[in-house]
Amino acid sequence: MTGFPVTLYSASLVLPVTAPPIIDGAIAVRGERILHVGERVWVEQSLAERGVPVQHVHWDGVLTPGLVNAHTHLQYTGMAEVGRGRYHGFEDWAKGFNPVYAQPHDWRADAAAGAAQMIAAGVTAAADVVTDPEAAHALHDAGLSGIAYWEVIDWTNEAWRSHGRAAVEAALDSLPSQPGTGLSPHAPYSLEIVPLLEIPDIVRERGSRIHIHLGESGIEQEFEHDHAEPWQSKGMGSLAELRQAGFGTSATDYVDHLGVLGPDCHIAHGVYMSERDRAILRARGTTVALCPRSNAVIGLDAPPVAAYLREGSPIAVGTDSLSSAPSLDPMGDVAELMRIARAQGYSHDDLAERLLRAATLGGAHAMGIDEGPRRTGYLAVGAMADLAFFDVPVTGITETLTTLAESGEGRAAATVVAGRVRHASRAFPQPVATEAP
Repeated sequence: MTGFPVTLYSASLVLPVTAPPIIDGAIAVRGERILHVGERVWVEQSLAERGVPVQHVHWDGVLTPGLVNAHTHLQYTGMAEVGRGRYHGFEDWAKGFNPVYAQPHDWRADAAAGAAQMIAAGVTAAADVVTDPEAAHALHDAGLSGIAYWEVIDWTNEAWRSHGRAAVEAALDSLPSQPGTGLSPHAPYSLEIVPLLEIPDIVRERGSRIHIHLGESGIEQEFEHDHAEPWQSKGMGSLAELRQAGFGTSATDYVDHLGVLGPDCHIAHGVYMSERDRAILRARGTTVALCPRSNAVIGLDAPPVAAYLREGSPIAVGTDSLSSAPSLDPMGDVAELMRIARAQGYSHDDLAERLLRAATLGGAHAMGIDEGPRRTGYLAVGAMADLAFFDVPVTGITETLTTLAESGEGRAAATVVAGRVRHASRAFPQPVATEAP
């Protein structure tokens, strides 16, 4: 019999994320979707009882949902020379970034190369921030899930009113509709107040998404001030004006009052966040994509990982771009988050599993792609068949997940996107066809 409609992917350990890890587990895939999840013997028996022929692919390592890179700029893939440096803050990093950015680039080719690198790392979805239109098709062309966010930066109130809003709406409407679109107001300090007020309306009118850099710069921190009256009554035109007037309002509180945050918004970095700021994010249902390796390259502090975990804040994992990070493999950031969390005093046994959840379902939830007909980020019946196999020896469950979290970078053996094998190492086993009795 030829043409087997169901593929059975089994592994020594399967991590569904929304269910307990499964020793000797299996995922049955038909077309783009998951048909069964469970112990291999049960899944095989269930298919056999239904008379379903299968082709079986077994891996001795770990099978997880496809990774979700919750913050990146794929078009900067050709700027890795910048990311190989070490800097002393944003101004220092910008001195390295700006001259290289100004050089001629094939942004479309660079973004496509970045997408290919992500797939090789086990990534099946991403939040890609696009600055130049040539790079806008990277996720679409690669067949990945996620959202392409058009970056909005350096608009004054006056320029925004005269032509900025129209230009940004046109850019948003020009993005490929698949897999998804959104706007990324760059940061509270790089836009004046009117664009920050209106961008949420533009996005929400279209049922789209928002993604903003927040808490990445020390200037965004709250500080003590003498003003008793609220800043909103003072007619301020920007965060810079607030600072000049002596208001110590945090950037998180500032954008919250402008209506930017919400469950349809996720932020990048979240480094300089007070307990109150983190509470605001939780209250709004806003996820933070942590990018610790990028923070280290630029010369910023480490994010408060342990606090996010203890407080139950929704978190995801992002690599940022190669202009500020060593790779587009989120597992490198998971390993760094493990190190930081321990250094900050987090000692619970669930650390590895929670960070692996952040690198999969956490990122999908941040973009709203954990629901609906093309839901992803976890392994369950009806979800998209987005899978990643990792070449990690399986011992006990806790020990194996810790090994994966600590040293999973560069160990993706295969990546399946919407049921199609898109990356496989030479060691990846070939399918064995079997027919139902």
